[in-house]
Amino acid sequence: MKKIFYLIALSLLFASCEDFLDANSFTTKDSQTFPKTEEDAEQMLTGVYAILNTSLADPPKTYLLIAELSSDDRFGGGGANDKALQSFNHLLYVNRDQLDDFWSQHYTGIARANAALSALESMEDGDAKRQKLGEAQYLRAYFYFELVQMLGDVPLMKGAPENVQEAKTSPPQASQEEIFTHIATDLWNAYSSMPAVKWNEVQSGTVTKWAAAGLLARVYLFYTGFYSKEALPIEGGQISAQQVVEALKDCIDNSGHALVKDFRSLWAYTNSVTKKDYPFAKEADTWVRDGQNPEHVFTVKMTHLGDWGTSIGYSNLFSLFFGLRNESTDYKTVFPLGQGWGAGPVNTQLWDEWKQDEPDDIRRSASIFNQEEEAVGEYNWGADSQMEETGLWQKKIVSTTAFGKNGNADELYNSFSSAPEYFNSSSDNFQLGHETDIIGIRYADILLMHSELTRTPDGINAVRARVNLPAVAAYSDKTLRKERRYELAFEGLRWGDIRRWRIAEEVLPTIYGVPVRNNRAPTTMKRQGPGLAARYKATKGFYMIPQREIDLANGALKQNEGWGTEAIYNSWVE
Repeated sequence: MKKIFYLIALSLLFASCEDFLDANSFTTKDSQTFPKTEEDAEQMLTGVYAILNTSLADPPKTYLLIAELSSDDRFGGGGANDKALQSFNHLLYVNRDQLDDFWSQHYTGIARANAALSALESMEDGDAKRQKLGEAQYLRAYFYFELVQMLGDVPLMKGAPENVQEAKTSPPQASQEEIFTHIATDLWNAYSSMPAVKWNEVQSGTVTKWAAAGLLARVYLFYTGFYSKEALPIEGGQISAQQVVEALKDCIDNSGHALVKDFRSLWAYTNSVTKKDYPFAKEADTWVRDGQNPEHVFTVKMTHLGDWGTSIGYSNLFSLFFGLRNESTDYKTVFPLGQGWGAGPVNTQLWDEWKQDEPDDIRRSASIFNQEEEAVGEYNWGADSQMEETGLWQKKIVSTTAFGKNGNADELYNSFSSAPEYFNSSSDNFQLGHETDIIGIRYADILLMHSELTRTPDGINAVRARVNLPAVAAYSDKTLRKERRYELAFEGLRWGDIRRWRIAEEVLPTIYGVPVRNNRAPTTMKRQGPGLAARYKATKGFYMIPQREIDLANGALKQNEGWGTEAIYNSWVE
């Protein structure tokens, strides 16, 4: 029977109604007639890429935000009513369907990728076909990797349904080994078959051979570390550490990717509109714009076209959520940070330990705004009932402001929605005016993963040399772990790192006793519920499968351990 498949504008929704897939989303086009050309294939894949954006439209239901708030380097924050944000920091929940959108968006992406892979087989063999197949394989692996890290045992959909009845049937829960085998097979096939094209010879945001190598290494390190394995399984065999090293070395030698000269120029506050008024950035190289940055191995593209309708995910809403929660603040006090919802205050332990370890590391002040050192005038603590405030805010993914709109030197505005030097948006929208791309894989991570797998200091020393720090004489796990913590802070990787290094149960409870302010009132971080050591031991860091999906699956899904009533987060408890 011909495989029928999803056409770009329609969704295959996982358990969106009362069936596994919504059969009404199928079309009558079949994979023997479409796609035939590279243009057809681009159209097909556009729908898969689009899920990268739609899955980011509600940050509290994304891997990136949950991983950041679950780690030891940040707190939940937000306002008193933002209980979901605070619950993540304590491995608790406020709603049994808290991650329903995370689930459905990822399975929609997987369904689209499955349909694309089925259809792309009809293309004529050649580089174009290998490239497009590799993109679809990468994206399917990307969605599954986030799912399995977040939720553990989840259903495995290997291909497009053969018929409507198959689409309506919920597959059984797969083991994590089965899921990682599927992920690794996709990534190995994508890396092995995709053309070796330089990073700047493809459209920005397009999956490349080098992105597949980077994600393969990340998957290998998580799987072998978290599960104490020696190799990564693939269909019909396994992938060794040496094979992953060779893929990373291929990227290092042949991709054209490189570290930018100035670490500060990776982040949007060094754009030419903002930096002229920001003392810390005045002498920095100007921001290397998205699409022109050799350090970006894989990014999710953002634009100024986001609106409150279907395209909200095309605005970088993480910048909004991580902005400072204070409508009444004079933002000149915290320039160049802008307004937002106050999620993810930085743990002061990170600042203090970083300063002790590397007192001359410019990355610390390049990554963290410390109100004691940078606030102009009196810092406004606790505005709008800000919770778990430390006076430290990360600078990498955050609202960015600038002076001087319409020639008024005293007026602040969102530099990425109003500055004609950068984009063509005409409105200054602090909620939707964030256009910087989300960096999924950065070249610095490629170098550090290569160091970790080879147990050599080369990659470590490359990123240290960029910020004028002395080279380390030899590799050690301690050195590698510190370097990853500092170089890659606030990029969504710390949570996975402490889990795969098997130190989460040890480091997470260290947040207790850290000074914070809740609605201006000084206090300290307190144990919420059973406490982080007990919660991590009970859950191993896996979150709750949405109860709605369990109910709809008619026995095909089993809830993760540790998510009973003991895990309910009601409110901040002193």
